Amino acid sequence: MNVFIETLNTENHRWIDVRYEMGKPEEGRRLYDQEHIKGAVYWDLEKDLSDMESEAGRHPMPSKEQLEHLIRKSGLTAGDSIVVYDQGGSPYAARAWWLLKYCGFENVFISKCGFTELKEKGAAVSAEIPDYPESEWTPDFNEDIYADRQYVKNIIKGEELGLLLDARSPERYAGIEEPIDRVAGRIPGARNFDWSQLILGGKLDSGVDFSAVGQPHEPIVVYCGSGVTAAPLYAMLAEKGFTSLKLYTGSYSDWIADPENEVEIDRDIQPAASDDDSRAILAKLIEEGYSGEMLMKKFEYEKSLLQEKE
Repeated sequence: MNVFIETLNTENHRWIDVRYEMGKPEEGRRLYDQEHIKGAVYWDLEKDLSDMESEAGRHPMPSKEQLEHLIRKSGLTAGDSIVVYDQGGSPYAARAWWLLKYCGFENVFISKCGFTELKEKGAAVSAEIPDYPESEWTPDFNEDIYADRQYVKNIIKGEELGLLLDARSPERYAGIEEPIDRVAGRIPGARNFDWSQLILGGKLDSGVDFSAVGQPHEPIVVYCGSGVTAAPLYAMLAEKGFTSLKLYTGSYSDWIADPENEVEIDRDIQPAASDDDSRAILAKLIEEGYSGEMLMKKFEYEKSLLQEKE
């Protein structure tokens, strides 16, 4: 599948600007208003590419109704050739690309260059906000590329074929550290491929070797913390010829929303628990979200209190 494109053509493509900065949610829109690729519309990660009122993870997938409204108000039609860009080396363009593929668009691409490089190479830019007439786009959602929590459970139970691929850092995958979610660890059985390995020179690098991940025909479900950084990994796998891909849009933050769901951590980071009382303390601390060094320190502290009582 041809996912990435290097083009400056603003006449034959519809462009979408999805620049965004975590921690500064208005920055992307500010940059767009200042200057953008000529004719580009702006889609915001949280306002357009997520349903922040949903409880299915930290950046929940928009509903079908929300997607239909977004595409129609943007004036997009099924036959459009669409190019999505962000600031370069970011996951936001891939997030929009995946949602457009889910909506059934065939001719949609991720720009190999971020905005600054596009401008430097001569792409036409403008501060004018385009006003496209609302389209009458008819939804044709592609459920084959979407995975929810139940589908992931079915893989773990062996009721569905598939490899789970975690796009987070090795430290978060292992449960050594967790700066965002309340419980450290990974979905049971998942392998790891840190999405940041895709970045080279401020852009996504198509030279990445996926031979250790799996075979191109093998069913793979990609996830991350909230479904955002998994998108560029999904996109690059598609670019490299992997043909049976799904994205778990809720990802790890959705998985741990159900307290009944188990998580795995690398066992060598856990303190030893040799008796029933110690095991009970350890289980409680893991459930509360402690991991890595902090888990070990808290475990030793709780054990010392228990020993003082004895």
